[in-house]
Amino acid sequence: MLLAAITAYSVSVFIHITAVVVGFGATFAEAIMFPVAQKLDPKHLPYVHRLQMAINQRLATPALVVVIATGIYQVSDGGWGFGEFWISATFLIVIVIGGLLGAYFVPSDRRLGAQVEHDLAETGAPSAGYLAAARKQGAVGAFTGFLLVLAIFLMVTKPGA
Repeated sequence: MLLAAITAYSVSVFIHITAVVVGFGATFAEAIMFPVAQKLDPKHLPYVHRLQMAINQRLATPALVVVIATGIYQVSDGGWGFGEFWISATFLIVIVIGGLLGAYFVPSDRRLGAQVEHDLAETGAPSAGYLAAARKQGAVGAFTGFLLVLAIFLMVTKPGA
């Protein structure tokens, strides 16, 4: 009897939520990696950028693909429509996050990692230019985290449904 309650739709929801937790949960820790590394010793900053690239390439990006695929399935199987505000807004947010991952975060971590390695080799300290770019990346990261939380809110509350 218990297994009869498990449907393809409920398995899809499980996979969808698990992908969000596994793929994006670690990205929230990125907000504290930079200040902790800088406080300990700036020599750790190149590692921070490598770790952030790995998280974004190996966890967040594949999870995003799973979230989109399971989301599309759930819309079609659940009797929802892409014209509903909470669904279209959430898909827009997911597309924006995907664009930020591929077009901003991965390239900026690659660039910032190389820049801070150069700065440390030259002067032993991160340059003002590096620190400004790292602060900008942190602000974009905070905005992206807000978008992710907003998407979760829309999915849970389904305003207008």
